[in-house]
Amino acid sequence: MARDMSASEQDRIDQRYIAAALRLSRKHLGLTSTNPAVGTLIVRDSGSGPVIVGRGVTAIGGRPHAEAEALAEAGDLARGATAYVTLEPCAHHGRTPPCANALVNAGITRVVGAASDPDPRVSGKGYAILRGAGIEVKEAVLAREAADQLAGYMNRSVRKRPEVILKLALSADGMIGRRGQGQIEITGQVARRQVHVMRAETDAILVGIGTALADDPELTVRLPGFRNRSPARIVLDRLTRLPATSKLARSAHDVPVLVAACPEGDPSNRAELERAGVKFLATETYDGRVALPELLEDLANQGMSRIIVEGGADTARAFLDEGLVDRIALFSGPEAIGPDGIAAPIGRDHIPAGFSLVREARFGEDTFAEWIREI
Repeated sequence: MARDMSASEQDRIDQRYIAAALRLSRKHLGLTSTNPAVGTLIVRDSGSGPVIVGRGVTAIGGRPHAEAEALAEAGDLARGATAYVTLEPCAHHGRTPPCANALVNAGITRVVGAASDPDPRVSGKGYAILRGAGIEVKEAVLAREAADQLAGYMNRSVRKRPEVILKLALSADGMIGRRGQGQIEITGQVARRQVHVMRAETDAILVGIGTALADDPELTVRLPGFRNRSPARIVLDRLTRLPATSKLARSAHDVPVLVAACPEGDPSNRAELERAGVKFLATETYDGRVALPELLEDLANQGMSRIIVEGGADTARAFLDEGLVDRIALFSGPEAIGPDGIAAPIGRDHIPAGFSLVREARFGEDTFAEWIREI
């Protein structure tokens, strides 16, 4: 960067490139397994202003890391450049050297970071390696935005479970469906497409058996170009009632289906579902329900970082009552359902304590609002 640049101008440039790195990192959100989806940009002064010479995002499956990808693209142009990273560079040795050391060895002279890494193997240590090598480090640029985007990884590191996103579509009178009619359309096509984008960025979609029986949903990503981004489907099904003829079971060989069932479930139906390709999660019963904290811990151990809960009302209420919801995403349609509707467990006027509104949007005639709980 130019040395005669004012501090305020440097701050604006730093925010600009961190924001760009965050946009880049979304490319692989939900595809990097146990590792977070990180973005890295290598930027150097061309003499007439800053220019991006290297770009990197955590590879599908989690390796290589974003820093390694960006440095490989930049090559010798990395020497004397600035690295913009959305998460503190890793500091622990595996089969490859830490990313902090890779930045040092590449001749990077300045690092601008967004979120700090809560992993005790990294926290503060990555930046310490950089500073120890004489590299200028600037931390916490757009830290809140980065932590929001990396909330799945943060939750898995701190709470030892995935981030739980509760997504609901509400009618104008606060209903999520109509009794006895299965799945009904509450929002329009634009909003439903946005839901598919949300699905593509998660590790799993979760519903209760009531929703699976009433709606017979597919729970896949059906946007053109995104069909291969469908996450696993999870059904809370304590008694193993999911039919082998359901859309979920019939598509289990194409997109994973995981049934959280307890020992008291129907063994014959379980065998039929297993033949269809459905996998089972060993779970326990608590107060007549699947024990949710233990289930989430097991899902984290399988590498899942983001779970989106899509229904129904009882399942949503169970996650809320247990204090297991980290993000609330409400889509609201313009039409009322009436007295035969199924009431939503929450609404814009009764969000649980501890949640903060982070964004609002409009999709066609529908509105959207999202709240998060601090980690």
